[in-house]
Amino acid sequence: MGNVHEFSRPPLASSSRVNGSNQQPGSSARQTVLDGHSSMANGLPDNVNRWISDESPINGSGEEEDWDSEGEDRIEVGEGKVIVHLEVRQIPSSLLQPVKIEQLVRAVVQARMENVPVGEEMRDWEDSHVLVRNVERIWIAESVPERAFVKIDNADIRVHVYKVSGASEVRDFVATSEEDDEENEKMPAASIRELPSAELEGLWDNLVYADDLKSRLLNYIHSTVAFSDAEVDFNVVTWNRVVLLHGPPGTGKTSLCRALAQKLVIRLSDRYKYGKIVEINSHSLFSKWFSESGKLVQRLFSDVNTMVDDEDGFVVVMIDEVESLTAARAGAMSGNEPSDGLRVVNALLTQLDKIKAKKNVLVMTTSNIAGAIDSAFVDRADIKEYVGYPPPQAIYWILTGCLKELMGKGLIRKCELLEWRTLGVLKDASRASRVGEKIKMLAERCYNDKVAGRFLRRIPILAYARYITCSAATNEPCRPRSIERWLRAVERIIDDERSARGAIQDAEGHRGVAPEVPVANGHLRSEKGLD
Repeated sequence: MGNVHEFSRPPLASSSRVNGSNQQPGSSARQTVLDGHSSMANGLPDNVNRWISDESPINGSGEEEDWDSEGEDRIEVGEGKVIVHLEVRQIPSSLLQPVKIEQLVRAVVQARMENVPVGEEMRDWEDSHVLVRNVERIWIAESVPERAFVKIDNADIRVHVYKVSGASEVRDFVATSEEDDEENEKMPAASIRELPSAELEGLWDNLVYADDLKSRLLNYIHSTVAFSDAEVDFNVVTWNRVVLLHGPPGTGKTSLCRALAQKLVIRLSDRYKYGKIVEINSHSLFSKWFSESGKLVQRLFSDVNTMVDDEDGFVVVMIDEVESLTAARAGAMSGNEPSDGLRVVNALLTQLDKIKAKKNVLVMTTSNIAGAIDSAFVDRADIKEYVGYPPPQAIYWILTGCLKELMGKGLIRKCELLEWRTLGVLKDASRASRVGEKIKMLAERCYNDKVAGRFLRRIPILAYARYITCSAATNEPCRPRSIERWLRAVERIIDDERSARGAIQDAEGHRGVAPEVPVANGHLRSEKGLD
């Protein structure tokens, strides 16, 4: 993961100083000229020239010096301390102030850890009675720059305390039209989930991508927060708070949106008391009644604006499969679709333009068909990221993570699983090396077959059901099997998946286009039942 910046208010500018005083440089310069006690250089008194050269980023020509030189940003050049983020989940019933928990956690880390392991759960705090009564979990999330371990003397600990929402259910928002009076006519236009959510815990850490996609998204949010704090004139420098993730199905775009929403609410817990994610169902924004679709969009975003008006909350709006909207817009403009399709998209774009000035909102969108996305929508996206199939390293990480989970639950006998970076380094014939090379081979096969991450996490249960477990009629209890047997079963599932996909592709009409059959009047029609 690349560098992930800390969410914090920019430091206030220091007061200008002239000759060690707190006077403004302009007034000091004027007084010196009036007194006639100073020689002039560059049209300014000497002491003002010294102030400019020693204290100000402005040089003698009126231009700002580049103070972002080597060594100033010590995080970027590897100097100074390493930022370590700790996410502390507070017990929902706890009444202890988060600042007190932050102080206790920081003290425990400083006193008991010589090296801080990144990406692991912290364990050395169970004997702190106050923490035990008020904290459920302490997760060492990440470091900036990225490190596996950070020496405590070189660590800048950042603690984020949060509570998971007590409302675990997902509420549906129904934006019905005036004509849709019957109950069965009502289709949920969006679902609303309170954040942080227990169901989304750990999702961020289990999403693996080819590059530093996750850190780039966090850095983008950090930048919008920093610009808002600095009160940058929105008419001069503008941003839309819209992110577009596009790529093939099953690569984790929707999961990334949810995980990012959860991560942001945790990281911004000192700014916002709660968070929400509003997942919009694009297909439900089209009404069967003419001219009603645009009103449905306005009704939906009216509720979103009400949420955003509460500055104590952070709201993430997610529009899944946004190409369904843009395709409707393209069809309407070409005359192939009713103009109501154009109205709904125009209404959506208008609403996005309205909420972009709010500080506490982010719009996440996903698309499986990048070519169908309308340019008017693409122009509004600040970040446009392609999410492709996971590379072999990521697939190896996913598979080993699944195997470790099954080992912990007693379905696989304990076995050492090597890290990807150590494969091939150890020139031995140990069992761990053989197992690692086998998993690497399976990962490379999955990559070549373009297996989506969504399917990778289903492989263990399919392998167990098809090639490991006995007949269900025997009611045999689960017992641990060897890692070698599991890997043979996993390989067979990968073979089965390749064969199944090949059969589907070879089937007639596999691309969703029914064979066209001529009829008597010379027109073409689709064969009945094939579409």
